[in-house]
This record gives sequence, C-alpha cells and structure tokens, in this order.
Amino acid sequence: MPDLYSNVHLIVRWLHVIAGITWIGHLYFFNFVNVPLQGSLDDAAKKAVNPQLMPRALWWFRWGAMITFLAGLTLFVLTYFYTPGVGFGPTSLLIDTMGMTQRAMWILFGMLLGTIMWFNVWFIIWPAQKRLLTGKVPAEQAPAVRKRALLTSRINTFLSGPMLFGMLAPAHYGAISPAALIIAIGLGVLAIWASIRSSYTVGKLS
Repeated sequence: MPDLYSNVHLIVRWLHVIAGITWIGHLYFFNFVNVPLQGSLDDAAKKAVNPQLMPRALWWFRWGAMITFLAGLTLFVLTYFYTPGVGFGPTSLLIDTMGMTQRAMWILFGMLLGTIMWFNVWFIIWPAQKRLLTGKVPAEQAPAVRKRALLTSRINTFLSGPMLFGMLAPAHYGAISPAALIIAIGLGVLAIWASIRSSYTVGKLS
C-alpha cells in the first residue's frame, strides 16, 4: 500500500503535468492559432473578440506557468533531496560515486529552460499584455509593446521543445550524448520555425 510520501509525490507530479499541459497548450494556442487569427481580423472584430478572449486565455496561461513552476520545484526536492525515513539531503538520483548523475543533468537542463520560460511569462509577456488590455499604453507605443510580448512568446515556443525533451530524457537516455542534445535542439528549432511560419501576418497586428 502506498505510503504518505508516495501519495504526495504522485499528487505533485500530477499537478505538475496537468498545469504544464495547460501552460504549454496556451503557449501553442497563442503562437499557432491566435496570432494568425488576429492578423485576419479587422479592428471591429478585434474589439468584439479580444476583450472576451484574451483575459480568460492569459489567466490560464500565466497561472498554468506558475503552478507548473512551483509544482516542479517541489517535485525536484521530493525526488532529489528527500529520502523517506531518512530526511532531506542529496539522494542517489542526484549524486552517485561519479558525481552528479546523468539523470539529474537532464532534469536540470529542462528546469533551466522552464525557469527562463516562467520568467518570460510573468515578467515580460503578462505585464505587456496587461498594459495593452487595460489601455495603459499610449497608442504610439502599442505596436512596440505588442511585438515585444510576441517575440518573447516565440522565444518560449522555441525553448519548449528542448525543455520538454530534457524533462522526458531521463527515462530514455542514460547519459547526455551529442546525438540526444542535437535532437533536443532540433525540436526547438522546429517549434520556432513553425511559429514564425504560422505568424507571418504579425505585421497586421499593429
């Protein structure tokens, strides 16, 4: 029968995954669906659609990012810095006789990219979108603010491929190999290429 640690670990992992799906799902929605859509709408349609769409979508987007980030940190501590019956301290999954494990390196690689993405959401994308939604941006500055948010969102789309690869790699790769890193980077390049291709009408947003 699962003990308390196992139950907490499962709940936190589930929360991390479901929040991550929400976050990255909205990220892809904004880049692959909403940006081309906005380019095809006239001003009257934007005024009718965006006040209903954007606040709701951005709420799920930013809080999905926050919960993913916090649950991920908790999961990392539970997995790599806590041993049931012993207490806190580096576990064998983090450090072995050879030093830091390859599994931990992959996870830290994904965590680094995920942290950058979380920072971009809460300190660049959301503040810019909030100013735009509340009308606190002068008309002449709105295009620059909008494009800054979009560029940062594209960067997050680029990072999402290798970030997810890093999170999943420990179950499939015993070590960080050049081939595995090429796959991770290739996924990111593919994601940003698709984002740019689907967003060619971005100039119409201004």
